[in-house]
Amino acid sequence: MRQRDDMTFPHEEYVRRLEGLRERMKERKLDAVVISDPENLMYLTDYQTTGYSFFQALVVPLEGDCFMVTRNMEESNIHARTWVEKTRPYADNGDAIQQLIESLREHGLYNCTVGYERNSYFLPAYQQDRIHSAYTAGRLLDCFGIVEEGRMLKSKAEIEVMKKAAKATEAGMKAGIEAAAPGVTENEIGAAISSAMFRAGGEPPAVMPYVTSGPRTMIGHATWEGRTVQEGEHVFLEVGGCYRRYHTAMMRTIVLQDKLSASMESAQRQMTKALRELKKYIQPGLTVSDADKIVRDIVTDGRHGGALITRSGYSIGIAFPPSWDEGYILSLMQGDPQILREGMTFHIIPWVWGVDGDKTVGISDTIYVTEDSCESFFTLEEEFTLKPGKKSSSGDTTKSKPKSTNGQSASA
Repeated sequence: MRQRDDMTFPHEEYVRRLEGLRERMKERKLDAVVISDPENLMYLTDYQTTGYSFFQALVVPLEGDCFMVTRNMEESNIHARTWVEKTRPYADNGDAIQQLIESLREHGLYNCTVGYERNSYFLPAYQQDRIHSAYTAGRLLDCFGIVEEGRMLKSKAEIEVMKKAAKATEAGMKAGIEAAAPGVTENEIGAAISSAMFRAGGEPPAVMPYVTSGPRTMIGHATWEGRTVQEGEHVFLEVGGCYRRYHTAMMRTIVLQDKLSASMESAQRQMTKALRELKKYIQPGLTVSDADKIVRDIVTDGRHGGALITRSGYSIGIAFPPSWDEGYILSLMQGDPQILREGMTFHIIPWVWGVDGDKTVGISDTIYVTEDSCESFFTLEEEFTLKPGKKSSSGDTTKSKPKSTNGQSASA
């Protein structure tokens, strides 16, 4: 294990992560694990690439040196970014699985009990079948969650990196709020968000910002498609800033009117109340199910005609496309008895789908669980932004200064 001072975290952080993994391997009686999930590779070694659709794996033996099997082109990422010293690359016209099997044999791991990530997006069934067919002298066991168990609790160093991601998130959201106006296209809003995120030090996120307006806010996971925002409409934004693959996310809503309707006022009130109440009760020991219930009961109690149709939050941290969340590790959902622990990080999403039957709105927060409570990564007000600008006959937009819904000037 090479010691170097140019990685995302200090050397000791990676030693801790690797030692934690090996302790869990002992508990599962595994002689080695084959790690192929991009987020898990990043967590263990600092390795990242956009070429993760090709087979890649870190082999971690219970004892001895780790090694990586990657495409030839990706070998440079190992040497440039990680502490890993041994590489076993394969050519584009080579056989990645055969290279893995031969490497296991070379390192004395051919007749052992080896774990592999059966749920990995990037270890498809046909490759798993080939591994099972070729690895005949030992045993293969699914080791899903063996790395994620360590990722679930962020260290203080990880929290600091996520704070840098949060700066990009907040800069992007402020720019999106500023750009939203009648006569502006969703593309222009998306461009403003993206530019601000990157100028604030953000890096390419797992998902680009979600920008929808008017009736398009009712389309799940839609984003900009060139639509022009109309006078009197609302704009829904969800921004996920990224730094060193760590993400934070935030939802906000802009209403292009000088006053909220009763239903929109209710939606805003219930979302802000849900965030406030949940953050009041969050502490180590609270169950995931109870956390979800706090949010869900408050959102459901509103007179807005909408509903919370999803989980009320999800773990967030390291991510590669196609998603910025770690919800497959842990989500705030009914019936889940797992408890919150210090170091967990969540995007809390008490968003409301179907206000008046045709509007989706959101106010959200990313938080981290502390010793006895929680903290937000953000400073932006948790409320709608009113922007009662009117489009002139020439197509220009006359803008008033954005206002918060309590009548004061908004910080955006």
